[in-house]
Amino acid sequence: MKAHDGMYIDGTWRPAAGTGVIEVVNPADEEVIATVPAGTVEDVDAAVRAARAALPAWAATPPAERAARLTALRDVLLARQDEIARTVTAELGSPLKLSQAVHAGVPVAVAGSYAELAAGYAFEERVGNSTVLHEPVGVVGAITPWNYPLHQIVAKTAPALAAGCTLVVKPAEDTPLVARLFADAVHEAGIPAGVFNLVTGLGPVAGQALAEHPDVDLVSFTGSTAVGRRIGAIATGMVKRVALELGGKSANVILPSADLARAVNVGVANVMSNSGQTCSAWTRMLVHRDRYDEAVELAAAAADKYGDRIGPVVNARQRDRVRGYIEKGTAEGARIVAGGPDAPREKGYWVSPTVFADVTPEMTIAQEEIFGPVLSVLRYDDEDDALRIANGTVYGLAGAVWAGDEAEAVAFARRMDTGQVDINGGRFNPLAPFGGYKQSGVGRELGAHGLAEYLQTKSFQF
Repeated sequence: MKAHDGMYIDGTWRPAAGTGVIEVVNPADEEVIATVPAGTVEDVDAAVRAARAALPAWAATPPAERAARLTALRDVLLARQDEIARTVTAELGSPLKLSQAVHAGVPVAVAGSYAELAAGYAFEERVGNSTVLHEPVGVVGAITPWNYPLHQIVAKTAPALAAGCTLVVKPAEDTPLVARLFADAVHEAGIPAGVFNLVTGLGPVAGQALAEHPDVDLVSFTGSTAVGRRIGAIATGMVKRVALELGGKSANVILPSADLARAVNVGVANVMSNSGQTCSAWTRMLVHRDRYDEAVELAAAAADKYGDRIGPVVNARQRDRVRGYIEKGTAEGARIVAGGPDAPREKGYWVSPTVFADVTPEMTIAQEEIFGPVLSVLRYDDEDDALRIANGTVYGLAGAVWAGDEAEAVAFARRMDTGQVDINGGRFNPLAPFGGYKQSGVGRELGAHGLAEYLQTKSFQF
C-alpha cells in the first residue's frame, strides 16, 4: 500500500490542511492499495484562490500557446498510457485491455482534439456592425465520477484550458490515483502554476465546498441525477453557470429489418463493457414481438460469454445496489435468462452479467439507472410502440437504432428524445457533442459544443 500526501495546488504538491485520508480499494480483491488525503474546505479554498490568481494571465495567453500546452499534455498522456491503464485497472477494476484501449486511449484523443480546436477556434467574429468576443467564463469547479475517471477529467479540463479558464478538479473518491497521475502530466506539460489544481476528497465535503465557493464561476459535474439536482440548485442560488452530465436509461431499438444477431451481440457488448458502469449504456433492448424469442436467446448466449471477461463493479455499495435491482426485477415478474444476483466469486465486488426477459416498460429495471452489467429485453408491437417505450423514461442521454436501411434508422432516431443516437453501431467521435435531454443533464461535452460551455460572449458595437 502506498500513502500519498498532498494536493496539487498552484503548481506544486502541498500538504493537505487536515489529517483525514481516503482508502483506495482494489475492487477485484478488496485489498487497500493506497491512501490519499481527504480534502477539507480549507484545501478547496486554497485551490480556488490559486486558480483565481492564475486566471488573468492564462486568459490572456494566445490561443496558439494554449493549444501548444494541450498538445504537450496529449503527448505526456500518450507516453504514460501503460501506467495510466495499470492504475485504472487497480482502482476501478476494469480489465487491462479495456483500460488500455478506452480509459487510457480515449483521453489522448480528446486532449488532441482540443489542442486542434484551440488553435483554430474563432474566439472573435464579426456580426453585422459588431465584433463578438468569446471569452473564458472564469474559474471552473470540476467534479468528476469514477466510471471513466481519466476521460471525465480530460473532457472537462481540456476544453476549459482551451477556452482560457483555470480550474479546480475534485475527482471521485474511489478513483483518485489516476487523477494524481493527470496532475503530474499537467505539470510535465508545462501548464502554468495555478491554472490546474487538484483536491482529493469526499463529495459532501470537498465537492460541496467547491460547488458553493463564491469564486467559482462555473460548476461542471458528471454523476447521478440526484446529486446533479443538488449542485444545480446551489449554482442557481448563486447565479453561476452549471454543466451537468447525469444519468441515463438508453434504449437499443432493433427494427424488424435489422441484422438481429449483429444488433443483439453489439448491444450486449455495449452493456457489459466497463461492467455496465456507463451512463450511456443501452440497458433496454427493444425488439419486435415477431423476433423477440430469438433475440432473447441470442442475448442470453452473448451474456454468458462475458462471465470471465468483465471486471468487478467499483465498490461494495455499487455491488449491493446492482444485486438489489436484479432481485427487484425478479420480484416484479421479469425472467432471468442469464446471470442473476448470486456472487460469482467469494472475494471482490463481482456481479454476474445478467439478462432479463419478459420486461415491461413500467418495471423498475426498465425505468431506473442500474449502473451494472444488467440488460432488459422488451418487446414492442410496432414503431410507434417502440418509440413510446424508448422515450418513456425521465432520461434522454443516448440510444441506438438498428435497421436494414440507414435512412430507416435515421428516421426513427430523429423521433427519439435523447442527446446521442448510434446508427447501426456507429463509432465514438471525440468531436461530436455528448449530453442529455430531460433529466440526463444540462450542456454538452466534447468538440466545439463542449468548448462553448466554457466561454461567455461580449459584443462591441461600431
